[in-house]
Amino acid sequence: MKDILTHDERKVLPDDIFGLPERREYPMPDAAHVRAAEAYFRYCPEELKPKLARAILMRAKEYGVDVESPTVLGYAAQ
Repeated sequence: MKDILTHDERKVLPDDIFGLPERREYPMPDAAHVRAAEAYFRYCPEELKPKLARAILMRAKEYGVDVESPTVLGYAAQ
């Protein structure tokens, strides 16, 4: 899968593919999107960062991605 999803591609993704499923934000259907979610983590609302961080780590493990961001790792531990 490519790095950018079209509107139609994003629309058909199941909710559980998103880091924030209730908002359908931070889609992570593959390793490239896990890395993108890590890169854009700083734009996540503060109150949702722990949830997104845990979702990033879960998907990273699934796709064999090493999460190196101390910020993401710190929020995941909360």
